[in-house]
Amino acid sequence: MLTRRHFTISAAALFSTPITGFAAAGPSTNRSKWDAWDAQITPAEFDPATSNPWNLHRRFLPQRVEANAGLNVGDIHVDAVARYLYHIEEGGTAMRYGVAIARGNLYTPGVYKIRRKAKWPTWTPTPAMIKRDPHLYAQHAAGMDAGPSNPLGSRALYLYRGSRDTYLRIHGSPNPGSIGGRASSGCVRMVMAHINGLYVNVSTGVNAHLHAAEDHISATS
Repeated sequence: MLTRRHFTISAAALFSTPITGFAAAGPSTNRSKWDAWDAQITPAEFDPATSNPWNLHRRFLPQRVEANAGLNVGDIHVDAVARYLYHIEEGGTAMRYGVAIARGNLYTPGVYKIRRKAKWPTWTPTPAMIKRDPHLYAQHAAGMDAGPSNPLGSRALYLYRGSRDTYLRIHGSPNPGSIGGRASSGCVRMVMAHINGLYVNVSTGVNAHLHAAEDHISATS
């Protein structure tokens, strides 16, 4: 016979144990720290054209240059050979920045749509990244909180094909020494202080043209 006491004990056994198996909260970005993080990654008395605590080649510092005729204002063009990103402006000019591109065959030329922008974004490696480089990415499979050491850095522009997120980004990098080289797993990297200036002038809905790199050019020329 089941007594009231038996029922109470049984119920406690059933319901007092913490429930497990639910997904943990994903990575987060702390908005209250955004200004402090921006200050942390921006050199004192920052002048984009001359400040260079990263010891970059001077050609990779932001410069306003003449744009080729016929380019759409607002669009982005990545010259993967010279390692430049151009943001096309009104009046026939463009802002030019130094970048790093993806290593090997991970760089994917094409025309993409920027459908999302994020300030101090979180980051989660894709399954393909984890499979390819588990020693680098497996530890971050659940995602990584935003901050100066996050691989997406201070700002990110998200590249889409139609409504599909390609998982390619134009983003700041905590590794400014990679600028001018081939380093990433698919994305286009910039110095964080540089992409902060670009970010405010880029509108969602514009195109990002990732032009062919050396290996693609030699294969088709």
